[in-house]
Amino acid sequence: METNTETPGISVRIVGDCAVHVWGLSSPERLRRQVAAAGVSDIAPATQPPGPGRSSLLLRADHLFEQRTINDLVGRQQLVLRCGETPVAAHVTGAQFAETKAYLEGARATPPTGVAETTATSLSTAFNPVLRKSQPPMVLPIRADNRAAIERYLFDGAYKGITDVVTKWVWPAPARAVVRLCAHAGIPPNVVTGSSVALVVVATWLFWRGDFALGLLLGWIMTFFDTVDGKLARVTVQATRIGHALDKGTDLIHPPIWYIAWGYGLAAHGGPAGNSLWDVYAVILVGYIVGRLIEGAFNVLLGRFALYTWTPMDAWVRLIIARRNPNLILLSGSLLVGRPDVGLYAVAAWTALSSVYLALRLLHGIILRLTRGPIESWLKYVDSDGGENGLSARIFARRTLPPSLDAG
Repeated sequence: METNTETPGISVRIVGDCAVHVWGLSSPERLRRQVAAAGVSDIAPATQPPGPGRSSLLLRADHLFEQRTINDLVGRQQLVLRCGETPVAAHVTGAQFAETKAYLEGARATPPTGVAETTATSLSTAFNPVLRKSQPPMVLPIRADNRAAIERYLFDGAYKGITDVVTKWVWPAPARAVVRLCAHAGIPPNVVTGSSVALVVVATWLFWRGDFALGLLLGWIMTFFDTVDGKLARVTVQATRIGHALDKGTDLIHPPIWYIAWGYGLAAHGGPAGNSLWDVYAVILVGYIVGRLIEGAFNVLLGRFALYTWTPMDAWVRLIIARRNPNLILLSGSLLVGRPDVGLYAVAAWTALSSVYLALRLLHGIILRLTRGPIESWLKYVDSDGGENGLSARIFARRTLPPSLDAG
């Protein structure tokens, strides 16, 4: 979550306290980071009324709020947010500050006149286009007995529902352990991102000189760090524009550079020299660039959502489409059988086939848009799905609330 433009005229007050730390953060500190990410900087003690002309955003420290719920509260006024039967947050006029604070503290039985009560699920839709899944927003009470479940819920919620096979099924368990270590050690996400960039450079050099095994080892570690930094940023509310740009920029640029370096390193293993593989490089580069352009064009032209969230079939294809991690599987397999040259050819062929698939999906989408009207992501209707996409929904879309958590 990147820091938004400053939102004027809002004063934040954190009501009460909470002794339980979640992912190494006290609740007041988490709330301060969240409201800052929502563009609000005026935060003062709960005993201090807001200044003239400023509205009041009050948040109870003994509850956990998702970032989109904070964003929704910033954008709306004259409401109280409830978790079950408990009022936990409110955004009201400055004149209603004292009454609202008393209501949140339990010293008043009813909200101020003219203030409506609502829930997190009424403020936001279940579909989360950023994380590519359907996950109704939750407000959760924070207690010592449910801290572990809340941390697991936050970590799972930081994961994209639709991604490659390695990121989805191999990295989550070790990533959760490393994120916990980093969070409690105070290691910021940008340090992990910087380490990823360094590993990209070293792995490229190793591929170039033909040290494929060590290069692959560092390459896989880099992909792991690439998972850790984003999850660490989300669970500790530390995402920055610089970190986001560095992470996305590195992810976008380095894969084809790795493949070209691999080609130049083949001569050290008795394979074709790098300068004789220009046709292979051309297929990889053109296929990679075309594929990325198609993904962007689909988002802009057809629905403002990712192509891979269009249908369940696209979600399944995303597991193995020619992105970095599936391609690293091809390179690793070829090295295990002693044919690193075959791995490069396989990457080129798979990249070309993937680009053809993406082009056909874009063409199909354009035809449907012109003949039937706007298209939508299937994830928007997961909750109302009658069962036809049940398996896909369970794997890609839904986030289950642990039984030990009481949601509001």
